[in-house]
Amino acid sequence: MSKAKAARSASRQAAIRKNAIFSDLAPETIAQLFQRASFQTFERGDYIFRRGDPGTCLFGVVEGSVRMCASSPDGKSVVLNLIGAGQTFGEIAVLDGLDRTTDAIANSDCEVWEIARRDLIPLVRTEPALAAKFIDLLCARLRWTSEHLEEVILHGLEARLAHIVVRLAERNPRMDGSLVVNMTQQSVSEMVGISRERANKIISAWAERGWVLVKNRTLVLLNPQALRDIVSRS
Repeated sequence: MSKAKAARSASRQAAIRKNAIFSDLAPETIAQLFQRASFQTFERGDYIFRRGDPGTCLFGVVEGSVRMCASSPDGKSVVLNLIGAGQTFGEIAVLDGLDRTTDAIANSDCEVWEIARRDLIPLVRTEPALAAKFIDLLCARLRWTSEHLEEVILHGLEARLAHIVVRLAERNPRMDGSLVVNMTQQSVSEMVGISRERANKIISAWAERGWVLVKNRTLVLLNPQALRDIVSRS
């Protein structure tokens, strides 16, 4: 194996080892999982899976980000969550063995790993710590959904947008500590449940105040406290 391939292999194994779901497993168990894992790259906009597909694999993001979406027959779409590097997705259908509940779409060019359900479930049954991690993950997903529903029902448009932007940025901080949301304004507006035009108007006002910087497909939070204050006043 060349040095480049060896380095890539080590990096991929580290991506599984450092994932919060598997971090407490023994090194030999991680090595076994890595041997059974496969890695794929996707371009921005590619579907990783669609709602209704069989839940045959668990996925994790190595690089880039993935957005979880629900869509209606008439083409309307809502972004439910954004999954960044080091995070896991697709766990619901893997654990219950039923179909996918959402679409998973590459939010940027990304690389993901996948581990088959047939390899994962026996491990969940024999590793209490792993089962506990999945319980924690499902609880976190439920909290996110409950808080998101509360925002939609109880808060005004600007407060909802500010809350979502801050939460997304805090969940995926950059190595330098900066807070950035790697999503288009269209995707952010779909996540909040408002029109793109309204979201653009609010974000433009924030930019004029020096609170955010719109750069390519990213939103840089220059003054996250100002956005938190909007939420606290709502």
